[in-house]
Amino acid sequence: YDCVDRIVLNAYSLGNHPGGFRVWWRRWHDDGDASLDNAHLMRLAGRFARRVRAWAGAHGVPVIDCTAGERKHRIAEEYLREHTVGVGVFLILVARAPATVWKVTRTKSGVIRNLDKTRQFVNHYSFHIMDPAFGHLTIKMSGHPPFGAQVILNGHEYVACAAQAAGIAFAKEGNCFTRVDDPQ
Repeated sequence: YDCVDRIVLNAYSLGNHPGGFRVWWRRWHDDGDASLDNAHLMRLAGRFARRVRAWAGAHGVPVIDCTAGERKHRIAEEYLREHTVGVGVFLILVARAPATVWKVTRTKSGVIRNLDKTRQFVNHYSFHIMDPAFGHLTIKMSGHPPFGAQVILNGHEYVACAAQAAGIAFAKEGNCFTRVDDPQ
């Protein structure tokens, strides 16, 4: 078989550059940046975290806080071995990783003087999803505005779903196909 091992799509909003970040903020806040300050940015991050956890609790989706060095894909693989999951989000993993964080400096009169783009460790949320066409995929999102994200697809999972839909019997061990009854 011939397939892509992994596809990672980086999903950045306009918030990756100072001008784009202000445009992004203004779109959310009635075309103004009067409320653009560090406190509002931190509140937005906290609100995001609370809403993710509340949604997960309401839908019976486990949220696991991970420590540095833990291999998140292995946690998800173990979860899949031990649980039967349906289509949709089945697990959320939370871990700290570097991300773009904006610091707002204003003058005494309240005018934005500077927007500093910094890299800091913030919580990232890995939403593990079971999709009928792609199999197990992950959307990893920064929990801090402007909420950069990655969509992670596994080519072997896609091939396994396509083979199963076509009625082709196969055996798979981890990420490797060990037997395919009808490779044509």
